Amino acid sequence: MILTQNEIREANMRLEHAWPEDVLAWTFETFGSNVATGTGFGLSGVALMHILSRVRPTAIVFYLDTDLLFPEAYDLKIQLEKRLGIKILRLHSELSLRDQAAREGDNLWRINPDRCCFLRKVQPLRQFLASKDAWVTAVRRDQSPTRRNTAVVEWEPIHNLVKINPMASWTDRDVRQYITLHELPYNPMHDWGYPSIGCIPCTKPVKNGQNIRSGRWQEHEKMECGIHSYGIEEKTLGGR
Repeated sequence: MILTQNEIREANMRLEHAWPEDVLAWTFETFGSNVATGTGFGLSGVALMHILSRVRPTAIVFYLDTDLLFPEAYDLKIQLEKRLGIKILRLHSELSLRDQAAREGDNLWRINPDRCCFLRKVQPLRQFLASKDAWVTAVRRDQSPTRRNTAVVEWEPIHNLVKINPMASWTDRDVRQYITLHELPYNPMHDWGYPSIGCIPCTKPVKNGQNIRSGRWQEHEKMECGIHSYGIEEKTLGGR
């Protein structure tokens, strides 16, 4: 099902101040079961999965395994599955790290991080979402300058589907309060100076007062991996 621009505009007017539970309820009423929820196991993702488990416990939930995630992320996946009673699907590139090095060169994440993200995240996600009508994310406006205009409901041109962001207006404080209130497990690295956690080679701790995504790709002018269209031009994603 594809929504028109007018329908997306009307949905945003209706849902801008709605609770995430209500946004998710609208999502499943509109798109049925052909909806996929992605998580990177960040704080927002943990809160979103908890809310989703209450609204639609059988919904499709997935994560992108780049083979470069921190051990704490894999541990958290197991904890969340047990706690929430859900199954988190693993999406993975058909390209192993060894094959990537042979084809693209060693340490591609350092030489051309956009290309690495494309191969290990954007490409497998694009293939998976090709059969979906809607994609639910935990993206928030306060996460970075590239996300400040995030709408609750929007058209995602990279993946050619409707993207739903139920927590767009939430703040970092809102998320932390929710996790504390419900005593949810989360990645302990968030307490070690890592507000945003991605792949091991491309994630560093940040100093107090810095943007929460400033620890990602510190050696490059890059703030997004490319799975979202924010600040990323399509032509750069597959470039060498």
